[in-house]
Amino acid sequence: MSGHFETIPGGGAAVALDEIEISIIRSLAVQLLELIGPGPAEGESEDPLAELFAEGPSEPPSDPVLKRLFPDAYGGPDGPPDTAKEAEEQRSSSAEFRRFTENDLRSRKRDDAVAVVRSLDALSPVGEEGAVLRLGPEESRQWLGALNDLRLAIGARLEVRDEDEADDLYRLPDSDSRKPMVMAYLWLGSLQETLVGTLSP
Repeated sequence: MSGHFETIPGGGAAVALDEIEISIIRSLAVQLLELIGPGPAEGESEDPLAELFAEGPSEPPSDPVLKRLFPDAYGGPDGPPDTAKEAEEQRSSSAEFRRFTENDLRSRKRDDAVAVVRSLDALSPVGEEGAVLRLGPEESRQWLGALNDLRLAIGARLEVRDEDEADDLYRLPDSDSRKPMVMAYLWLGSLQETLVGTLSP
């Protein structure tokens, strides 16, 4: 089980993690929470209908990681638009879509990252042997979402745009300053892949 998720009876998944691995994942999840930002302030209306219609930002974020986590919804699949009018229509459609969806998306990503931190904090005391993390089906889905977001964030910092570029990361020399980030990116990808396997029917 060490290093990868396995299916457990009754649904869900389990993985053995050592103390360093737990610390790395927890630290990355906390950094992700800081990047995404806080949820609704205390004292604000808890009216679900009001929250449903609350408007979010209409402009894309400037940080490249947040751009990757919250991309524009509309864009030409075959490259940039042909005319200024098409570009303006895409920008307008993306802004409108973002205004009504980004708050919800941020909330979901925040909930996933919080679930990761809480499940790691709930582990039994960790010794040299490490600990076994056991997740129910819903926790597994939250972990999958958080692992995906963490890989997107690290990939943005590494300027990885597709899997071919990700393959090039394997060939980086140990002296490259990006190597620790690359190792985390590849390791999280392995965790993500094995977790997906536990959720498949």
